[in-house]
Amino acid sequence: MDVEQTKTLEALQYAINMEITGKEYYQEASKKSCVQAGKDLFEWLAGQEEEHKKRFEQIYKAIKNTKAWPDIFIPNSKGNNTSTIFSRKNVITECKNENNKAELDSIAKAMEMENKTHDFYEQQSEIGTYEAQKSFYKALAAEERKHYLALVDYKEYLIDPEGWFRKSEHHSLDGG
Repeated sequence: MDVEQTKTLEALQYAINMEITGKEYYQEASKKSCVQAGKDLFEWLAGQEEEHKKRFEQIYKAIKNTKAWPDIFIPNSKGNNTSTIFSRKNVITECKNENNKAELDSIAKAMEMENKTHDFYEQQSEIGTYEAQKSFYKALAAEERKHYLALVDYKEYLIDPEGWFRKSEHHSLDGG
């Protein structure tokens, strides 16, 4: 077996494992969340991890069979699809103080995980052999960055809900 192919398959297996771990974490975080918006966000992120895992598994199988990187279509998702998760909630927070800290801790760990996967995908895009491989990893790194930003948004929502609504709805007091 070619050394380059072995490295590629190992990187794919590592990515699959990261996505599985991420999905499991988000499913658990969703169950523990004391905010409906958090439950929804974590469930959405779990679904994103599952989609990524499936793509990696397709690529892994294709490389095992054809010994070449396949062309994989990655839909261009505009935005992070989370704005409606927060805006449709009437209750800003259902957390008690001790639960709010746990919620913030869950977000911090999730942000760390998203950064780790982003950095791994960026690295793979730089060392990739095939242009399709580089493009694939670049696109996934961009998706991971959107996930991270969604988590930042949720953190801001929890810390200062009124400020978050003011900022997200772009209300201002214009005297002129």
